[in-house]
Amino acid sequence: MKKKVLTSSKAALPIGPYSQGIQVGNLIFVAGEKGIDPRTGKVVPGGIVAETRQTFENIKAILEQAGATLNDAVSSTVHMTDLKEFGDMNKVYAEYFGEAPPGRTTVEVAALPGGAHIEITIVAAV
Repeated sequence: MKKKVLTSSKAALPIGPYSQGIQVGNLIFVAGEKGIDPRTGKVVPGGIVAETRQTFENIKAILEQAGATLNDAVSSTVHMTDLKEFGDMNKVYAEYFGEAPPGRTTVEVAALPGGAHIEITIVAAV
């Protein structure tokens, strides 16, 4: 199976030497996305709710490059700098997934690149 690099101008560009997403066969691996506005390259203002929403918009744009949607997600990992904001993040998270959300791991981290407060990684199958 060949590896296909997924890139979307509708998502924030990587801030390091990595791909936005990789597709191998029917699996799609979306790199840790943050609430970075693709137009400005900066974390969106408005706190964890706005950042989580922008993070998912970035993820959706990358998945679209492989003809996939969030409904195809089978696993997610959420990194947050403050788990006290989990409830607010979780409400936005629930808006983006239907009745069969992916498996999820959520962890608190000391810091994230670019001053972000959340980073989400998705694995999808199509």
